[in-house]
Amino acid sequence: MIVLGLDPGTRRFGWGVVAKRGSRLVHIAHGVVALGDGPLAPRLAVLETALDEVVRTHQPDQASAESIFFHRDPQAASKLGHARGVALMVCGRAEVEVFEYAPARVKRTVAAHGRADKAQVAQMIRVILSLAVAPPSDAADALALAVTHLQNSNVRAR
Repeated sequence: MIVLGLDPGTRRFGWGVVAKRGSRLVHIAHGVVALGDGPLAPRLAVLETALDEVVRTHQPDQASAESIFFHRDPQAASKLGHARGVALMVCGRAEVEVFEYAPARVKRTVAAHGRADKAQVAQMIRVILSLAVAPPSDAADALALAVTHLQNSNVRAR
């Protein structure tokens, strides 16, 4: 079972791929798509191309993303929704089912409490996946989503 974790952002979009082999979680890859500034539409096009490549390269069986939450800034939430939509479209086109998890559940799964900060999540992901160094926070969040899915669901390969 291979799971792609997705941490949407319109400037930095984190992704992480984790496999479950028996009872063991294995880090496959992770990264951050740096989208920069400027008009949103070209950034979303860059994101689509990058995520297409990630899905084509790693061929995940399933994906996981944070469930939608309501942000204090409606404009920021709307832009985040656009990036999330691109990710869902890429997964849908590749027939990769996407599962959603609340941020507190992800933090509880990897750090034992729902109020863990980004640094704690990154360090726990480093330990859980036996990484030499903690990944960047966007990638760590994506890996945490993949780990959460693999540890909290009855996943099955296509």
